[in-house]
Amino acid sequence: MWTATFLLVAFVLAIVVSATVSAVHPPSHIETIDPAVVRTESEFSRPGVIEDEHGITVVVLAELYRFAPETIRVPAGRPIRFRVTSPDVLHGFQIVGTNANVVVAPGYVSEVVTTFPEPGEYLIVCNEYCGLSHHLMQAKLVVESTP
Repeated sequence: MWTATFLLVAFVLAIVVSATVSAVHPPSHIETIDPAVVRTESEFSRPGVIEDEHGITVVVLAELYRFAPETIRVPAGRPIRFRVTSPDVLHGFQIVGTNANVVVAPGYVSEVVTTFPEPGEYLIVCNEYCGLSHHLMQAKLVVESTP
């Protein structure tokens, strides 16, 4: 009984100390989105590549059992920001052979920034089991040489 009480107090004390002294906090500033209107009233209603004064952004919608767009073309040597969300179930967004790998949950916008130094083709896969046809969920990323 005393051991359990001691362990419980030590556990709570460790949480309080880490939260106050070490500034460890749960994630904040998470970008949320209403999954019911993702397909109609958000930037995800028209997924694709957007280039503006902030750089290159790729907007991707992950839904049963596909990514939209299915083929993405980006230039080599420039930072690419991927913004991904899902209107239905939990998915993954992994660009095979790179460190771009995020969980895509309904109601949240996942974001990853990466640069592809060389032209080539990459496979994009869902790495979170999302249903019976999960293994068919993939897209292609084509990194093109820049003039």
